[in-house]
Amino acid sequence: MSGASERVWRKLPTNLRDSLVDGLSPSELQSLLLDISRQRAAKVSPARVIDRWRADRFVQPSTTDPRKLARTQARLWELLPDQFVGLELSPLTPLGTCSAVATVNQDKVVSTIRNTEVASDPTNVLALEAAVRRRAGADRVDLATCQRVVRAQREDAPGLFAHFQLFALVSSARDTGSARTEAQLLLDHLGFWHDVLGERARFNFTTFGPSAVRERIVDTVRPALKTEFAEDTEREKGSNYYADAAIGIATTDGELGDGGFTRWTAELLGDAKERCLISCISTERLTALRPNG
Repeated sequence: MSGASERVWRKLPTNLRDSLVDGLSPSELQSLLLDISRQRAAKVSPARVIDRWRADRFVQPSTTDPRKLARTQARLWELLPDQFVGLELSPLTPLGTCSAVATVNQDKVVSTIRNTEVASDPTNVLALEAAVRRRAGADRVDLATCQRVVRAQREDAPGLFAHFQLFALVSSARDTGSARTEAQLLLDHLGFWHDVLGERARFNFTTFGPSAVRERIVDTVRPALKTEFAEDTEREKGSNYYADAAIGIATTDGELGDGGFTRWTAELLGDAKERCLISCISTERLTALRPNG
């Protein structure tokens, strides 16, 4: 817990923390927080609203031209293979989606007072839906979405924004042995991203520890791709986030996105044989690389 949080708790009655965290049901806590918000909102003046609009990074509009961004989105959807089911996700997801599924610190997520959180990563949410469909009997699930997400990232961190748009893919299927399933999932994802990026596409991969995935990348995925799939042995980012392997998605002009295998659907379904591949790119970065839209 941060020092700021501790200072706040010290101002309140001793037993209040336990009462709020464990003593109230989710619906009771929601009612209490809604009442507090209602009373605080009643004291907000129009002048205060415009001050917050000008100063709060979470509410500032994106600097990307929406007409160019819409053309980028349209191109992505047009190139997406029919096997991927497109979803228009809600901007909200159940509280704990990222911290429980992807082990992301809740401080990086914008939590609401209605037992939900603002979407901060569409791949987490797609994994939830993939698990539901797999449990219902689907042999394989391939989902796609384009969503603006909000992240409570450090304000002074260069290149990080409070909100941005991602085009994301999530595929889930059962392991068939020797990483053959993983190889097919990689081919389907990277094949799409190559269709989007063309000859400028630059892909790389990193494996975290010995596994059959690296063998299939070398003997199956690389020969089938239309572009280089370089190994990045120096990468450490995502080693506690991805399972087996991570991928980088870039062009000759710069990095666009990321991806890799996760254990999310395996954990959601309680089945170690489940395989899940996620990948996504920033549509705003892609739009910036295509100045004419």
